[in-house]
Parts: sequence; C-alpha cells; structure tokens
Amino acid sequence: MRKTTEIIKPDTDQTETISMEQLMVIVPSLNPDDKLIQVVDGMIEAGFSHVLLVDDGSDKEHWKPFLDAEQRPQCTVLRHEKNLGKGRALKTAFDYICRERPDILGVVTVDGDNQHKPRDARRLAVELMKCPEAVIMGVRNFKEHQVPLRNRMGNTITSLIFRMLCGIALSDTQTGLRAISSKYLPRFLEVAGERFEYETNMLLYMKTAGIGFREVSIETVYIENNATSHFNPLTDSAKIYGPILRFAGGSVASAGIDLLLFTLLIWALRDTHSLNRQILIATVGARAVSSLFNYAFNRRAVFSSDEPRRITIVRYYFLCIVQMMVSYKGVALLVGVSGFTGLGKTAVKLVVDSILFAMTFQIQREWVFKKKKSDSYIDSGVQQ
Repeated sequence: MRKTTEIIKPDTDQTETISMEQLMVIVPSLNPDDKLIQVVDGMIEAGFSHVLLVDDGSDKEHWKPFLDAEQRPQCTVLRHEKNLGKGRALKTAFDYICRERPDILGVVTVDGDNQHKPRDARRLAVELMKCPEAVIMGVRNFKEHQVPLRNRMGNTITSLIFRMLCGIALSDTQTGLRAISSKYLPRFLEVAGERFEYETNMLLYMKTAGIGFREVSIETVYIENNATSHFNPLTDSAKIYGPILRFAGGSVASAGIDLLLFTLLIWALRDTHSLNRQILIATVGARAVSSLFNYAFNRRAVFSSDEPRRITIVRYYFLCIVQMMVSYKGVALLVGVSGFTGLGKTAVKLVVDSILFAMTFQIQREWVFKKKKSDSYIDSGVQQ
C-alpha cells in the first residue's frame, strides 16, 4: 500500500509545556497540483516544524508535489498504494504518530488544496496549546458571497440535523481544519469510516465520548468554485448522513408497525373499555411488537453496538417504557382536549411520537447502544 458543546477551560500547567515544535500538520491529498507545495511551504513559514503528508493513492502524473515535499527536512510522506479515502488517510497519519512519534503532543489537520490558510492553522495550534482538552475546529462563514451554493446548503442542512438529532451545536460540520491533542488519536482510530464520512463520525464520537470542542473563525476560501474537491455529492453525502438516515428509516418502519397495530387495537377495543383504557392498551400492545423490530434494527444497522445484548436490551426497554408512557400521556391529553375520534387519535399519536424521535436518537446513541472505549489502534501498513 503506497455532550452538548462545552467550552473547556485550559489546564495551565499542561498548556505551558506545549510548543509549536511538538505539533505536527497532517495533509491528506489525492492527485494534487502545485497548490500542495504552497500549503507545505506556508505551514513551514507559519512556524510548524513537522508536516506529515499522506498520498492517498495518487497516480504517477501527480507524484511531483510529494517528491518536492520530501526534499524539505520538515516533511514526511506516507503513501497508499491505491486510493482508500480521506478517512483512511487521516487514520494512517494518526497511527504513524502513535507508533513512531510519541514526542508529538498535538496535530493540525489541513486540506491540501490551499483553502486552509497557514495563519489560521497556526491560530488553531495556539488555541490547542491553551486548551489541550478540547478539539479545536476551524469554522467558516457560509454567509459570504464566494461560498458555492451546494456548500452553503449542505452545511446548513447538516448543521441543523446535528443540532436537532445529535445535540451538537457546530456552525461548520464539514470543516477539515482541526487541531487535536495526540492523546485522542488512539481513540479516533477506532471511529468508523474510510472516506469523507469519517470526519462526521469523529464529531458523533466526540459527543458520545464527552470530548468538548472550541470554534475558531477562519478565512472562507473556495478556489475555482471548489472544483478540485474529490467530494461526491451523492455517494459521500449518503455515507455522511448514513447513521442518521438509517435511524430515521428504522424509526419510520417501526412507527408504521406501531401505528397500524395501535389503530387496529383501538378499533377492536372501541366498545369494551373507556377512552383512556383503550389508548393505554393499544399503546402498550403496539409498542411491545414494534419495539422488538426497532431494537434489533438499531443495534446492528444503525449503531453497530458491541455492548452485550443483555445490557443494551435492558437499557432499550427502560427507555421504551419511559417513551411509551410519555406517548400515552401526551396522546390522552391531546385527544381529551381536542375530542378527536377514530383516525384522529392516530394522527395525534403521530404528532407526539414525531416530537419524541429526535430525543430518542441521542439517548440511544449516547447511552443505550454506547460503544466500548478502546485505547488500541490499527496498523496502517503504509510506506514512507
């Protein structure tokens, strides 16, 4: 192979021990042009003593920038024999630092197309020195006129989804300019994803693991309308939104089962019990069946949990009972106030359960199907 965002106060004693010589810039790149050398030289001029480039399977026609970079004593180049994706390139760099450079105390990840300015990379590095417990995010202003429409729309939608469903209030969810303490690198090696979705999965993992972040405003640069980007709007967007979309799909399917059974039970019990008892029995009966499907689907298809089944199923059904009672009380209250009958009760239940949807995604990710933490990391198998 060639928690809700928290501003963490710096640990003064640890901060004072970190210098720019103990930080490394990571630049993953595929088929670069001369802008890659501009990035390298800019980072060196900004004061960085170590620059690690990862050639993610570039063809021979694009080797020259890497060969030129190798002539600089500050640079190290790792090569993938074939294109494996930006996520794998970052993991290759993280693994190399964990194994070969224990002296490095932090990294700054930078894109190789010269859209991240050296002065901004240095600002993130300085902020990391002040606050090594947080991941420092370089965030762009998407309201500026030079931002391509697809990027503005993509970030707006993703930021909204992350805020509503994941509890992550980040203004730029797709930024590649990040400063990270080396102590977190072994943990980030365990995060799923090989391509652009990896950086999104890092954010989800940070939320789950309680790793805070700080935002630093950076210059918003799009060269040639971002024409050199290797991001595929269809396939890469599907991977980025995958966990959320799968959760939504599983929830829609289980909600369909739940609503169908709820409607049938309400109809079957229409002349046998009081209104509140009808709703209670129908809610419990429908949820008992739909929850079995939802548990199995979320455990494997959405969260890929490695926790023992006996633990996750207890947590899941505890959450399920709480959610069911909230749904029952909400539906009973609204139906009593509105006086709806027949399918009107089903409509009310649909509204109530839709409100509960966003809450349960966060709880299931962060508690029910929370993954085990591991300090191990994989062997990247790269060539220098």
